[in-house]
Amino acid sequence: MTDVLGYILIFVAGALIANGVPHLVSGVRGDPFPSPFAKPSGVGNSSPMVNVLWGFGNGLAGAVLAIRWLPHDVAPIADAVCAAGFLAMALFCAAHFGKVRGANG
Repeated sequence: MTDVLGYILIFVAGALIANGVPHLVSGVRGDPFPSPFAKPSGVGNSSPMVNVLWGFGNGLAGAVLAIRWLPHDVAPIADAVCAAGFLAMALFCAAHFGKVRGANG
């Protein structure tokens, strides 16, 4: 699929995969980390188990989107769009969690 919707879904796939990384890593390390399920949402810490599940769910959803919507006829462009989604979410996470966790940025 080479239409705009396909590229949007590939971008979202990259963003979902990137969003899953800090949650999954924090959970596996046994560290509490902010998640949408915390109070307040996205600022308070959730348990490591919640973060493993949230990170895995984000990664799985991103992988399903990428596998389903990857336009094979223009794979290099689709790869770049997925990477752009990953980078955009990674930068957002760095800024947001740096502020929430009190890091200087």
